[in-house]
Amino acid sequence: MVLDDHGTMRACTPAAEELLGARVGELIGKPFADLLAEPCEGLLPPDGPATLRHRGGRAVEVRLEVLPLNGGPQVLFLIWAGPVTTAANREQAERGLALLHGAEKLLLGSLDIVRTAEGLARVLVPEYADLAAVDLAEAALVGEEPGDYSLGAPLRRVAVAARSGAWPAELLPVGASLRAREPEKEFVHRGSAPAVPDLSELRIALADDTEGRRRVLPDAANSLLLMPLRARGLLLGAVVLWRCGDRTRFDQDDVELSSRIGSRAAISLDNARRYAREHRTAEALQRSLLPQAVVEVSAADTAGSYVPAGTTTGIGGTWFDVIPLSSCRVAFVVGDVTGHGVEAAAAMGRLRTAVQTLSDMDLPPEELLAHLDDLVVRLSAAEATSPGSDRGQGTVLGSTCVYAVYDPTIGVCTIASAGHPPPVLSVPGRPGADFAAVRPGPPLGVGGLLFEPAELTMEPGALLAFCTGKLLANGGDGAEKRLWQLREQVDAAVQEDRPPAETGRTVLRHLLPEAPDHDVALLMARLHVLPSDRTATWELPADPEAVGRAREMVTAQLETWQLQDLAFTTELIASELVTNSIRYAGGPVGLRLIKDQVLICEVSDPSQTQPRLRRARLTDEGGRGLFLIAQLSQRWGSRYTHHGKTIWTEQPLPAG
Repeated sequence: MVLDDHGTMRACTPAAEELLGARVGELIGKPFADLLAEPCEGLLPPDGPATLRHRGGRAVEVRLEVLPLNGGPQVLFLIWAGPVTTAANREQAERGLALLHGAEKLLLGSLDIVRTAEGLARVLVPEYADLAAVDLAEAALVGEEPGDYSLGAPLRRVAVAARSGAWPAELLPVGASLRAREPEKEFVHRGSAPAVPDLSELRIALADDTEGRRRVLPDAANSLLLMPLRARGLLLGAVVLWRCGDRTRFDQDDVELSSRIGSRAAISLDNARRYAREHRTAEALQRSLLPQAVVEVSAADTAGSYVPAGTTTGIGGTWFDVIPLSSCRVAFVVGDVTGHGVEAAAAMGRLRTAVQTLSDMDLPPEELLAHLDDLVVRLSAAEATSPGSDRGQGTVLGSTCVYAVYDPTIGVCTIASAGHPPPVLSVPGRPGADFAAVRPGPPLGVGGLLFEPAELTMEPGALLAFCTGKLLANGGDGAEKRLWQLREQVDAAVQEDRPPAETGRTVLRHLLPEAPDHDVALLMARLHVLPSDRTATWELPADPEAVGRAREMVTAQLETWQLQDLAFTTELIASELVTNSIRYAGGPVGLRLIKDQVLICEVSDPSQTQPRLRRARLTDEGGRGLFLIAQLSQRWGSRYTHHGKTIWTEQPLPAG
């Protein structure tokens, strides 16, 4: 308010526009004429504030302060007006403030929506109420936005608290489902916390409504208060409070305090809801990108386990994979992306897809990791330079991966690692499981040293346990002790001939008694060796006459395996491949048949020129060999070897 030199108001806030032109004495006298001990005429002293007290009966304090402006009119501030402060209401205000601060402190301690609701109930009882129940929308409990309460959105009672410690049997217990009804629906839509100081009318209204009484009417209650939980425009639910016995009933002052508590509680609950949604999304994305847990192929029996972190910040890009390769071989993969959350899970999916694509090229482990390393460098550079990116070097830089290829026909496993722990190896009859002799290279995208492969000869029944480094680092009992526990469990599994799935569950039960800080993956693989009578190998010279001998040997071997139905097509495949090798690559030429879940025919030669399928024109004299092979086989391909290349085909075995 701005006054001129004569004490007349010339400017004010919009709320006081009706008083423009009044003198200060009139201004003060108009609202408080019957309260002032004496009339106030003219300006108040400009040297400081003045306090005017009530005159009998009603206790009202008015604190006024007049401050001069340089060379201009004076300004009048109405600083406070209200009841005179007493010791009783001062103590009540302090208790309310302490309760509010206690609620704020507790509600900031958890991002679990149920624990937050339980904490809220504990704060309110017994300081503020004798009984408290927190009812939340079921959609909010799973992270979704709650529906329209006017349509009877489902609620669940997620937390209760009682001053006596025992929840009344006549009220709905924790876990009970309910739907918003009158009068609760009307109250929560108002957005305020209504108090019902006298429950007499409510008891009469609910006399014949058993369900209604179980919701809101305990026997010992004398008053009720409903606290809506509204945040960011969403109504998450409500808190129902009761006072019992001869305790002071809820009144309008309680409504004001409960509204303040409810608004803070609703923000905490909504944060927990959004956190739950992000956690569920990240975990669902992570699981959708993982393969099936149990994979059984001729080379190995495998069982993979993925354990998500207890928090969204811990869920990242951990993955495992079992990839069948050509000629009965199989690849085992375990990797870990450096980031966390949905972005890390998406990055993991990109790396897993890249590994599957590269494995289809039948690359050796060290070459596959080298290609994957180049991909990570490109991805991290693209992430770092993308508009609006604040992820620095990206979510994939520094990721780790171990890649192993096992060949059951010769019992050799080749392993290479990019910053990842090597697998734990246990061999039957040889006590003492330990890390396989593999030297890990640098993490992906870091650069520096090359990835070194290790070729290990495996015995039948050997067990490989691939895990992420976070499994050994999780918890407070030390990596050495956890590694010892892992070795002990893997060794016991081999000696007792336990299935891989059971071994994986036992390992996780011992190493992860509770939800881990970071997600972990564990892949158990029990290796098999293909019996020698399931393979037949020949070496042929670079002589056209060797083609006829190849057909004869193939026919004879198929008769031994009682696969005469495949003799004609296999002869054509073998003769075409051997002819091409002799004509374009020279000798020696290797020919191998493998009887597995399919019939495999391989031809190897010293050339590293990969064959290419093309469609020959009618006037072409050649170029139809691979097209013929593709028509006769179920699947075909080629891979590089240390001494050249191998072309392979697969044919399904006859039924029965």
